[in-house]
Amino acid sequence: MASLELLGRRMSSCSWGGGSAAAMRGGAGMCFASMEAAGSRGMGKGASSRRTARSTAPVGALVERVVVAPAPVEQQRGAGRPEAHPQSVAARAVMTVRRRRKEDAKDRFAEQLDALADRVGRSVLLELVSTETDPRKGTPKKSKPSALVGWFDKKDVKAERVVYTAEFAVDAGFGEPGAVTVLNRHQREFYIESIVVEGFPTGPAHFTCNSWVQPTRVSRDRRVFFSNRPYLPSETPPGLRELRLRELADLRGDGTGERRITDRVYDYDVYNDLGNPDKGVASARPVLGGEQMPYPRRMRTGHASAESRVEYPEPIYVSRDEEFEEGKNEMLSEGAIKALLHNFMPLLVSSVSPDIRDFAGFHDVDNLFKEGLRLKQALHDQLFQKIPFVRKIQENSEGLLRYDTPDIIKKDKFAWLRDDEFARQALAGINPVNIERLQAFPPVSKLDPAVYGPPESAITEEHIIGHLDGMSVQEAVEGSRLYMLDYHDIFLPFLDRINAQDGRKAYGTRAVFFLTAAGTLKPIAIELCLPPMTDGCKRAKRVFTPPADATSNWLWQLAKAHVCSNDAGVHQLINHWLRTHACMEPFIIAAHRQMSAMHPIFKLLKPHMRYTLKINALARQILINGDGVIESGFTPGNVCMEMSAFAYRELWRLDQEGLPADLIRRGMAVEDPSQPHGLRLLIEDYPYAADGLLLWSAISRWCEAYVAAYYPSDEAVQADYELQSWYAEAVQSGHADKRGAPWWPRLSTPGDLASLLTTLVTRSVATSRTARR
Repeated sequence: MASLELLGRRMSSCSWGGGSAAAMRGGAGMCFASMEAAGSRGMGKGASSRRTARSTAPVGALVERVVVAPAPVEQQRGAGRPEAHPQSVAARAVMTVRRRRKEDAKDRFAEQLDALADRVGRSVLLELVSTETDPRKGTPKKSKPSALVGWFDKKDVKAERVVYTAEFAVDAGFGEPGAVTVLNRHQREFYIESIVVEGFPTGPAHFTCNSWVQPTRVSRDRRVFFSNRPYLPSETPPGLRELRLRELADLRGDGTGERRITDRVYDYDVYNDLGNPDKGVASARPVLGGEQMPYPRRMRTGHASAESRVEYPEPIYVSRDEEFEEGKNEMLSEGAIKALLHNFMPLLVSSVSPDIRDFAGFHDVDNLFKEGLRLKQALHDQLFQKIPFVRKIQENSEGLLRYDTPDIIKKDKFAWLRDDEFARQALAGINPVNIERLQAFPPVSKLDPAVYGPPESAITEEHIIGHLDGMSVQEAVEGSRLYMLDYHDIFLPFLDRINAQDGRKAYGTRAVFFLTAAGTLKPIAIELCLPPMTDGCKRAKRVFTPPADATSNWLWQLAKAHVCSNDAGVHQLINHWLRTHACMEPFIIAAHRQMSAMHPIFKLLKPHMRYTLKINALARQILINGDGVIESGFTPGNVCMEMSAFAYRELWRLDQEGLPADLIRRGMAVEDPSQPHGLRLLIEDYPYAADGLLLWSAISRWCEAYVAAYYPSDEAVQADYELQSWYAEAVQSGHADKRGAPWWPRLSTPGDLASLLTTLVTRSVATSRTARR
């Protein structure tokens, strides 16, 4: 079944983008540079001040695997190097530039032109900015601009990373370099991985850049890169204060105009680009976001009209630094092609051959794993007449159109028919986050009874009493032995529109499970519901129980299939897309707009935010868009995103997104101070919760220790205006439709901050999984 995972399966490292998975899997994605800098605060200056001579070897070259062409003889003898006076410091900046791995003839020609331009003076200029200000002028101390050396000499070097240098002579009282500005006077952008500045008494200054620098023909402003040392706003050195404010202002933009691919502006917009009404009324989709259909905000692209589509593979705007690296794009291309073919080819075959309908039997499903979608010669010829490249598709069908066999099916071909496997997947399948303890019987709907009929479930005591191992229903409820997958309320308002679509059939479902003495679940009742056609309509609800004969056996199997179909749709539309992609995007946008790259909390979040905005933008192009993979592959069809918006309005709350709060809300755990994580699981064999609490606790301890290193008191948190502006904007602008809700967590103490960060980092696990695959 097509899913958001299809996009992410071929991506690597994101999420909240990139490094968030590293954190959840014991990774080292959490800003080690920040901790190094924090640890260095207690070091005295005596040791570093005794250093009177710097190494002549570029520091950056010692830590990067690069191929560096030898400098010309005259340069080795010191030609062109600024002469150091007794009252000055001779410094060197070592820049590591990553080149594109694949370049066509046009790119290679442009590279040669840049090299020639560099030779005649159209070079890249670097400037050092001190952490101190000039006492006479009151402005930051700056070095004179210095040209980057070696671009022409290394134009033919065959290496992915190339090191260049720039020499400086600055006054002995210059202080410590806190920023480097870069002016690209070439014709093309280039990607800087890092800059190391050495020669100062304070030791080498490291700048992790990982960013594109645009040429002056695109932007005449100098790019600013701050050193790896973190600073709270109140601790910003005087020489960097103005740059800090200016950089944030540039990232916020002015809220107008259409964004160019080269821009680095972060702003908000509603989801007004999922449909394409230019193709007809059937291709239009409602705008998500606003009073009528509340939804989180997305990255603004600046298109003036609603529903302006940027069709894949045309590039869709995200801030330039949010784009995938070259290797990630290659993985994406392969994954996207496979996803699109899985979605496109069955529809194409069906359109060409009217005789082909849905699967004729279960053997057709098995063949998708064994042989893929093989085309008969007559059908192949018809397709070839319509689409010339279909022959190439047929040649690659072995790899592209054969579906991966699930592991459980590899072990047991008929496992999916068994009740124990159906129950196991509720705890350990693709969607283990919806099962809940049944705390009252019968289950009751929260929908308006005037519209959807009596709220009570049709499941009665007579349906389940024979499956409770001699217990009464009340005893089973009080003993925490009854559990449920309840997809009644999320589906029922949309069923008429779902079932009006060709080839679609759905019900609102409830599945009830009993926890056996062995600690495993078994399904004991399934309810299928439709909206009532008339008052008192008794056929709107029907209950199925474990079978007693062949006829009821297949009805039971079909009832389970409807539960699984709903489970897959809720997993992708709500638990995956909404909760871990869409709802996190406002926090990422606000972080870039309100927190400086020097901010320690930004440094902690940065690896977890990486690539998420790009993943979400691509999802709007090929996955959640009208007639995209999600609509085509999941039962709700063209109401998929409206169901997602319904769930956002009715169910999503940030204060319940943390794992412990979620487990307690669903009744799957109770507070117990004697347990390692302060919780006791009511089902011991619940792998998602057991493993998740281990990871949650580790991340929570890490966030608490990190926050404590920078915020010793409640006042320190409250006085950090960048931090407070970030959270306030994420709520007020990013989640504008819920900004008045009373449940938003406070951000007043170090504990509040650590709790919020733990929730955001763990929520990013799914997005990072998407990026790493």
